Amino acid sequence: MSAPSLEARIAALKRERRAVILAHNYQLGEVQDAADIVGDSLELSRRAAASPAEVIVFCGVHFMAETAALLAPGKTVLLPVLDADCPMARMADAAGVRRLKAEHPGAITVGYVNTTAEVKAECDICCTSANAEAVIAALPRDRPILFLPDQYLGAWVRARTGREMVLWPGYCPTHARILAQHVLARREQHPGAPVIVHPECRPEVTALADAVLSTGGMVRFARETPAREVLVGTEIGLLHRLRRENPGKLFIPVTEQAICPNMKKIELEHVLQALESMEHRITVPEEIRVRAVASVERMVAAAA
Repeated sequence: MSAPSLEARIAALKRERRAVILAHNYQLGEVQDAADIVGDSLELSRRAAASPAEVIVFCGVHFMAETAALLAPGKTVLLPVLDADCPMARMADAAGVRRLKAEHPGAITVGYVNTTAEVKAECDICCTSANAEAVIAALPRDRPILFLPDQYLGAWVRARTGREMVLWPGYCPTHARILAQHVLARREQHPGAPVIVHPECRPEVTALADAVLSTGGMVRFARETPAREVLVGTEIGLLHRLRRENPGKLFIPVTEQAICPNMKKIELEHVLQALESMEHRITVPEEIRVRAVASVERMVAAAA
């Protein structure tokens, strides 16, 4: 099947199913181009919940589709490739979180949105990479904070807020591949170009950056900066969007090694198959959904 007919079939089925296609910023370029909305995981879930669409085809990883199912329980949420997963999200489990909470009675448990629904249900409040600093800063200062699962995002927020935090020892394997030596080498090749990196990067990498930003923050930075060259330290899928939206600027990855294999599993053929077969549907048990949604809603209120 040629690419145009594939895209036409997707468009026809999307209308038939009353579906919306969401693509995370790290997805393949062809998937981003076919999507109705491209963005970060929580942004996509919230926009999907507000959409009149009955079916959400979530091109991302499992916890993202789960989050959409949390926020839009009346809609059908499909993940085109079922084993597209997030290693960092799997580093924290509900039983382990309960044990940590028992060791720190009275602590506030903060869960990064990059967690499973079961883990979100064990958290008092959620956060994203964009609002983590605001969420932590708004918490009562007389209570300890447990932060999971990303130790590097947690360390960055701890340094920014001065809050004492117990950090879960998780991390993003893709962002962990970005090293200080990569930043220094790129800076030598492109003197004067600003360096923007994701807060999931190692502390020695964020320390070298001109700005530490979520993917949404990087999109805004790219649009607003007068710089003609920008060095980008995150999963390289974001470069497709940055280049498409800012054709007059040059975006250079800090390292080409920052590739998430799970984010690259979904291809256009999988999107078509998902619409044809209405698979794979992602659901969350109602008891878990109610508790998990509460932690997300507290995040929205605190960050505001």
